[in-house]
Amino acid sequence: MQSSHHDAALLARIVTAVQAAGQAIQARYTATARPAGRQDIVDMIAANDAVSLRILREQLTAAHPTAQWDDDESGAGALPDGDWWVVDPVEGAINQVHGLPDWGVTATLVRDNQPLLTAVHLPLSGDTYTAQAGAGAWLNGARLQASAKTELDAAMVGTGQATPGEDGAVLRRIGRSVGAMLAAALVVRVSVPATLQLIQVAAGRQDLFWQYSAVRSGLVAGALLVAEAGGKVTDLDGTPWSLRSAGLLAGGPALATAALAVLAGVEGEA
Repeated sequence: MQSSHHDAALLARIVTAVQAAGQAIQARYTATARPAGRQDIVDMIAANDAVSLRILREQLTAAHPTAQWDDDESGAGALPDGDWWVVDPVEGAINQVHGLPDWGVTATLVRDNQPLLTAVHLPLSGDTYTAQAGAGAWLNGARLQASAKTELDAAMVGTGQATPGEDGAVLRRIGRSVGAMLAAALVVRVSVPATLQLIQVAAGRQDLFWQYSAVRSGLVAGALLVAEAGGKVTDLDGTPWSLRSAGLLAGGPALATAALAVLAGVEGEA
């Protein structure tokens, strides 16, 4: 096992990498962007991903040459044992190409299927969220703390799609869960990407997030941030979340039981 001192030094290099990639994508961003159609969207996202990924690969490989790369941005489930870089070169790419501000760059080191180190950089605000397993979660050097709310009917909660073109059964489940949470919580947000909601959960600004997804690149960074901010991170059946989980619930510890009960009712619907 590598020392926590070594991991802290490595986290600093991850921060440098995501900030450099973010700066490159910010230079390509315009608030007036209006893609003409689906192919235009695909082409713009691919071009941005290529720019960011080139920087991330160069810097992260130099920082940890023996770590393997998870090359499937939409990949789900567990990875083989060992150290893996799981990155999203433009998390929220669909927002970036439409001139919306909710996007960033993420990089997470996963060790033996456990998120160990992560950095999320938001170029437009200049904010960088970081977490190290066992050492806390931080925003620009200030420690983060998840929500302390105890009542779901006072909570701001959220969910969203993992990817475009979700399976029809998943889309119906999302819709039912939103309806159920609208009746149980104070406010429900439905937006993408997941990481942009999970950082708010880690900061305590949003109280809870759930998603019917196992997409690694959209969940590992936020899951570690929330856990290290003192939040509870589980599967949708209440067991501890892992890369093998089919879904995720993350938020204030006191809200988990009530939220899971609401979502269990959704699963019981025809």
